[in-house]
Amino acid sequence: MAKDKKKSARIRLVVQILFFLVVTLIVTAHNLVEIGVEIPLIGSASIHSICPFGGVVSIYEFFVSGSFVKKIHESSFILMAIVFLLSLLAGPVFCGWVCPFGSFQEWIAKLGKKIFKKRFNHFIPYKIDKYLRFLRYVVLVWVIYMTATSGQLLFQNIDPFYTLFNFYTSEMAISGYIVFGVIVVLGFFVERPFCKYACPYGALLGIFNLFRLFGIKRNAATCIDCKACDKICPMNIPISDKSTIRNHQCITCMKCSSEQSCPVPDTLNLEAGKAKKEAKDDAA
Repeated sequence: MAKDKKKSARIRLVVQILFFLVVTLIVTAHNLVEIGVEIPLIGSASIHSICPFGGVVSIYEFFVSGSFVKKIHESSFILMAIVFLLSLLAGPVFCGWVCPFGSFQEWIAKLGKKIFKKRFNHFIPYKIDKYLRFLRYVVLVWVIYMTATSGQLLFQNIDPFYTLFNFYTSEMAISGYIVFGVIVVLGFFVERPFCKYACPYGALLGIFNLFRLFGIKRNAATCIDCKACDKICPMNIPISDKSTIRNHQCITCMKCSSEQSCPVPDTLNLEAGKAKKEAKDDAA
């Protein structure tokens, strides 16, 4: 069982590293092309062409004028559709397995855990924290509204994801560096602070948790109430008292599952079927 759990965690880590390296390579190749240096066999696609959120912020522009917001490509719409389909099936898999900035924050958290031990990720009281989580929906509305009315990617100037891969270019605004620095510092105290409190795309994908086809379910009959799932959850979701996890913050990382952390086999698993009575409660 221990070996199986380690294998499951390793698979996810490999997927995270793979996507991080792919995005790094694509962005580097694009920036080199702009200064006249071309990497053989590598295209010149920009980071905007591989960002599914670009499709979201361009929806208004596309239906009004039939075009895309400046810098956004048709590929963003295709990726947006793919991510939406995955989210409909299993929730925000993109957030927990694919997003390079989510992975970056997770790796910073490893240092935070070594520094603060059990105190890490528990500095903010849950009664306050659970309301702060809704700030990212405010950011989502603001980003969509500002992009629709201006036709420009204004969020780019403060987007830490964009800053991470373009910090050495002349395209970065000072505000981007400031926000990125704040997120990095917070990352030593809180796991995935941007994901929890400010990511507009995470906010949108989080809604799929309320009606996803495959949910994380807890078997109350075999649960020993050890609360290992609560302790390991990077998003601080109270899992041990729920039958089906429908929280809007779940990123489907599967750290809480019987395949990784739960000590009892087949107690926490990803299974088909919609939540019934607890769907409303789990969203809070």
